[in-house]
Amino acid sequence: MAKYRLVLLRHGEGAWNKENRFCSWVDQKLSSDGIKEAQNCGRHLKALGFEFDLVFTSVLSRSIQTAWLILEEMGQEWVPIQSSWRLNERHYGALIGLNRAEMALNHGEEQVKIWRRSYDVTPPPISESHPYYAEIYNDRRYKCGDVSQESLPKAESLKDVLERLLPYWNEKIVPELKSGKMILISAHGNSSRALLKHVEGISDEDIINVTLPTGVPILLELDENLHPLGPHQFLGDQEAIQAAIKKVEDQGKVKSAEK
Repeated sequence: MAKYRLVLLRHGEGAWNKENRFCSWVDQKLSSDGIKEAQNCGRHLKALGFEFDLVFTSVLSRSIQTAWLILEEMGQEWVPIQSSWRLNERHYGALIGLNRAEMALNHGEEQVKIWRRSYDVTPPPISESHPYYAEIYNDRRYKCGDVSQESLPKAESLKDVLERLLPYWNEKIVPELKSGKMILISAHGNSSRALLKHVEGISDEDIINVTLPTGVPILLELDENLHPLGPHQFLGDQEAIQAAIKKVEDQGKVKSAEK
């Protein structure tokens, strides 16, 4: 019997997910399909009887918008939401804005997979000449965080994401879990992967093969020491979920017509 239960998910499809671009810290709204994914997620969680006491999101709109839509579908709009940059997507540095399939064509699929999925490889850092540098670092949401703007990352590996996420997990989320609250975390592909790696003890080598589709809730059941009672569970139609996972994996491959 689980002592604690937690639902984690990657936000619904964003505009740049649809365009197969590295979105990272550029603030994008959900696509029309992403809105439907979030709404379907909310309906499914409601049908399963989930009742949330607290929601955590990143400070990026696609994460927050997903949480809003889920709570609306569940009739739980009143549930408090707390947002932190520490749940943001991984900072992809100089890769931000680039198309993954085109990168695979130019650099090889294996290199793109390493940049996207590996644990401790950091992409080239973003520079002030990057077209999205000013948009990110002049954004007011980072002026009210718990670190100075000068201390914000310029590129991150998954290891870096875990290191900046862990203090928030340990100091903010864990105490709420242990107080008995049912928690939803609406985050991103890599912040969710980093958290799964920590909670489930996934190895540095195996994390490269963990892929999370957009808008699919993940149930974690934990014992009194916050150790998992079993592997994480994707909630929903398993065949459709596997197809969605393959779609994400294929984003880093050269398109057939280009091969």
